[in-house]
Amino acid sequence: AVQLVESGGGSVQSGGSLRLSCVASGFTYSSVCMAWFRHAPGKEREEVARINSGGRTTYAESAQGRFTISRDTTKNTLYLQMNTLKPEDTAMYYCAADGRAGGYCTGDYTNWGQGNQVTVSS
Repeated sequence: AVQLVESGGGSVQSGGSLRLSCVASGFTYSSVCMAWFRHAPGKEREEVARINSGGRTTYAESAQGRFTISRDTTKNTLYLQMNTLKPEDTAMYYCAADGRAGGYCTGDYTNWGQGNQVTVSS
């Protein structure tokens, strides 16, 4: 069965850093586009960043320049390094796997992690 297990969330002060991890199993991780999403109360879910199988990355404007998405195919692990965190980054963060093999990003994310809370205090 497909599993995405996240870790690394927590609480940090404004300006601090956190790194989220997402360990994938049950599918050919190296062949699938992966992404990080976040969802804050009262707001719509937002795709923060995505990375295709070739390592090409795309970021939301809110994350550009502060967040870095990366993947380690030897460990089947996806990362999100978050620097210069702001209170508005407070949300539940989810990793997601595209439902189609081939490595390119279709936007059709069919598998999701359990979510990890990130709280940034001012």
